[in-house]
Amino acid sequence: MRKLVAGKLHGIYVTEANLNYHGSITLDPDHCEEAGILPMEFVEIWNRNSGARISTYVILGERGSRCCVLNGAAARTCQPGDQIIICNSVYLDESRITSLKPKVLTFDESNHIRDRLSYSVDINPEGKYTFDILDEANTVLPVPVLVCGT
Repeated sequence: MRKLVAGKLHGIYVTEANLNYHGSITLDPDHCEEAGILPMEFVEIWNRNSGARISTYVILGERGSRCCVLNGAAARTCQPGDQIIICNSVYLDESRITSLKPKVLTFDESNHIRDRLSYSVDINPEGKYTFDILDEANTVLPVPVLVCGT
């Protein structure tokens, strides 16, 4: 079994940091449902502003609020206005990787959904893995390719 990306809220903005709460991250249920993130599910959070990385669980806020509230100890790692990435995961047998199509949402500064993407892994005729990012119309988007050492 491998731990793989199941869904992502990519570039969502923190709307509040509440130190005096029991803990967790509070998210809009609409965002969670679209990305396949469940209430009480553990997620990884990566702060694009500070580089902080934490793990916590999801609680649902008010539907339609576009909230992203870090609570308790997590509030020390992210401040309102910080852009973060929230990622859930799934354990899956490697032989089933091509059946996994994680949903990825990107956001504008008001936490309105900008893009609805998905990741796709396939196996080419030589038996090697391929990776694509697809938009809503299942059009393949360019994946940045970095060449090391040049």
